[in-house]
Order: sequence, then structure tokens, then C-alpha cells
Amino acid sequence: MSIKNEKQTLEVTSVSDIESLSVRNKVFGYEERLASTLNSRHIGMITLVGVFGTGLFLSSGGSLSTAGPVGVLLCYFFIGLVVLASQMCATETACLMPVTFSYIKHSNHFISQSFGFAVGWTNIYAAIMPSELSAVAVIMTYWSSLNPAVWVAVFGIVVVATNCYKIRWYGEIEFFFGCLKILLVLGLILIGLIIDLGGVPGQDRIGFRYWKEGAFNWKYFDSDTGRFIAFWKTLNSVVYSYGGVQGIALLAGEVEYPRRAIHRAAKRVFARCFLMYMSTIFVLTLIVSSKDPLIASSTGNAAGSPFVVAIRRAGIKVLPHIINGVVLTSALSATNLGVLQSSRALFALASIGQAPKIFLKTNRKGMPYYALLVSVIFLPLAFMSASHAASTVFSWFQSITSSHLLVNWITISLNHIRMSKAMKVQGYTREDLPYSFPGTTYASWFSLFFSTLLLLTGGFTNFIHGKFYFPSFFSAYFIIPLGIVLGIFWGIVKKSFLIKPEDVDLKTLFDDVKERPEPEYPKLKGWQWLTLLWA
Repeated sequence: MSIKNEKQTLEVTSVSDIESLSVRNKVFGYEERLASTLNSRHIGMITLVGVFGTGLFLSSGGSLSTAGPVGVLLCYFFIGLVVLASQMCATETACLMPVTFSYIKHSNHFISQSFGFAVGWTNIYAAIMPSELSAVAVIMTYWSSLNPAVWVAVFGIVVVATNCYKIRWYGEIEFFFGCLKILLVLGLILIGLIIDLGGVPGQDRIGFRYWKEGAFNWKYFDSDTGRFIAFWKTLNSVVYSYGGVQGIALLAGEVEYPRRAIHRAAKRVFARCFLMYMSTIFVLTLIVSSKDPLIASSTGNAAGSPFVVAIRRAGIKVLPHIINGVVLTSALSATNLGVLQSSRALFALASIGQAPKIFLKTNRKGMPYYALLVSVIFLPLAFMSASHAASTVFSWFQSITSSHLLVNWITISLNHIRMSKAMKVQGYTREDLPYSFPGTTYASWFSLFFSTLLLLTGGFTNFIHGKFYFPSFFSAYFIIPLGIVLGIFWGIVKKSFLIKPEDVDLKTLFDDVKERPEPEYPKLKGWQWLTLLWA
């Protein structure tokens, strides 16, 4: 009886079924090599850890000094809108095609192999730049006079060890760090309000005193032109602060029920990031003067943090050390994320034939160890921070990271535009998508326009008033010619520069949505609403 049934089953498996399975394996097949043990709680916190880092705790002082209190608030708000638009696009596309390092594979699937190849390798280039590890070394100078190279070596080993364990353990470590950051941010907001309202003994009420010094600061020219230059320069700096938000779909291949997890995490993470950022920066403008010389030139550690400046002046002694400690965990988490991104990018490229197949090899824990090895080889670049100009080195790495983030936002927007075009040509509607947001069609063009504009003007201050500085210019723009050269090279090799909308394989993706349904999350009840803070 069983043998007969097996024969019948084999007969039913037609040639078309086999071809369909082959196509599906080409799109999703290698994802099964990774361990699918994460959920929305983990990817949400991994993303938060990448966002709440040195950009908020250290670089925000320089942004306030450059743009002024109202100017810096507008900068964070506007970049938040660009990120929201990008996030909506990334979520819709990733929920239809949930794969590891999604926007690399999305580019190959919806735009062209040449574009995907360029995006993939520029992502690896940016991810291997150890900007946050160099920040770790500088942060430690707040407590120790040891050469920063010592700390680069010590924490470099910690980062490598963390990435060698199961992805589930990595997720739990980052979840813990994420909770610490949320508590720190909420604590900073509360302490800031207490300082501002005169709640510290012996301190006057500040109110909006520092806003009266000038809502906007100027740069190079004491005029409206100078104020606009300061505003636009700060916009480019704030991009770095929002880095990591697009990482929600980074680990789609290692998440159980990826579609629902990505959709849920995307909504919650952006809301948390945006509200916490705006609240924190608003409080910061109340308790620190934008004219304060201590925030104008960052030391790279807690001593230059605008929050520490305000807390010290309020006579609170212990908190600066706590802030430096959490900032240290922020930089470590971001370094971990960089290694994770570059290793998964190599895995994603190898799965589509754009990197050697050796990077597809995983151990029994589901960790792509050859890809990880290549990713950590470049960590010693952080030894550059051992020089006397450590904070300058960090600013170079920061500029590289900002350019890379903008390229990713551009890519995400283009992926969504091309997906929408293919859906229209092939007769699919937005109702066919597993998850969608209202207005995303317009959001993709909004994000594309402003992300491109910010990328092209990332180093514009080098052309003003004879202020040309080659390292700044190089770090702001090198990623553009690098991407163009890589794209042309692969386009010539593969003779493929653009996929026509009618040739985009949407059927496999929509069939997969139907064949692998995912259960909905149960509705929150009672005290379960508190889990919105972390889950």
C-alpha cells in the first residue's frame, strides 16, 4: 500500500513541479543553511542597538553646535521622515522576498545583476570599515591612559568571539544591550527634564534660555546663507545617527516566520527610534547651549558627550561614568553588527554567484565561518585610532558610514520602485502583497530623491571658502565611483544591465507567500502592552 502511494506521489510530481521547485530554490534555497532561531524581539533589538549608538550619545553635541537648537531638531525630524519612507519600502519588499541581506538580493531580482553586484560589494566595503571599534578605543580613554591600541586588540577579540557563537546567543546578547540603551535614553530624558526645570538642588530653572541665544547657528557666513549651510551640513551628519534602521531585514534568513517578524519589527522599531530621538534631542537643546565650546569639538568619549557636559554642570558625579559605560556597549554592539553585516553580505552574494561559493559554507550552528573570517580580517584597521588624531580617524570612518547608509536607502527605494513597476506590468495589485503600508508608492520616490541629494552633497563643505580637505572629500564620495566601476564591470561580465519589468520573476515570490503561510501574532491584552517597549 505504501509503495503504491509512493509511486503515485512520484507520478504526480510533474516536470513543471520540478522546474517550479528549482526556481524557488534559486531564490530561497541557500537560506536553509542558516539557523532560523531569531524572532521579531531579537531583530527589533538588534536594529535598536545599531541605531542608538555613538551618533546619539557623542555626535549629537557637534550637530547641536553646528545647527543650533531649532536647526538640529528639524534635521533629526527631516532625516526621520526619509528613514520612515525607506523603512516602508524595505518592509514591503522584504515581506514579499524575505532573504538574507535582503536589499542586495532584491537588487539582483528586481533591477539587474550588475546593480546588485555593486550594492553588495560596496556594502562589504563599508561594513568592514571598523568605525565603531575605533570609537571603542577612544571611549576607553575616559577611564584609562593606556594606548588605544590595547583596547582595539582586547575588544576586537571580544567581537570575534561573540560572532562565533550561535546566532540565537548573539540575538540574546544584543537584546540585553538594547534594553540597557532604552533605559539610558529614558533616563537621560528624565534627568534632562529635572535639570531644565530646576529640580537639582542649587541649580536655577533653565527653561528655554538656550533657545533665546539663537534658534539657528551659522557656518562660514553670518547670514541666511551661512545658516542654511550649517543646517545642510548637520543633515548629512544626522544620517549617521539613523544608521542601522534598515538592518531589520538583514537577518531574514535566520528568523522564524520572517514575513510577520519583519513587518512587526519595522513598525515598532521606527516608532521607538523616532520618538526617542526627537525627545532626547529636544531635551538636549534645553540643557546645553549650542554656543558651548565643550560640545563643538568632540573628544570621542563621554567627556565630549553633550549629556555629560550638562550633567557635570548640574553637579551630578556618578552618571558620566554610567553614560560612558553604556556608550561603550553601544560601540561594541555596532561593531558586532558591522561584522555580522559583512559576513551575511558575503553569504548573500555567494548564494547568487557574485562571490566565491566557499562563503556559503556554514558550521553545524548555522554560522557562515569563511565569510566571518574575511569580515574580521579588517578589524585591525581600527589600530589607526591609536594615533594622536584618534577622533579625526573616527570622523573619517563616520563619513564613510554615512555615504554607505545613503547608498542603501537609494537602493531600497529603487528596489521598491522596480518591484511596483513589475507588479503593474504583470497584473498584480498591492492587495496581493503579504504586508503593505498606505502611500509607499510615493514614499519610495521621496526617499530616493532626498537620499540621492544628500549623497551628492555629503562633502559640499570642501568646496566652500577654500576649506578643501582631501580625507573628508574621499570618505564622502569614494563609494560613488566604486559602485559605478563595480556595476559596469559585472554588467560587462554578465551582459546584463537592466531587467525588464515583464521579466522579473514575481510568480515564484507570490507562490511562496501562498505555500508558506505564517500565523498572525495574537492581540496584546492587559499588561502585555508593556512589551511594546522591547518586543
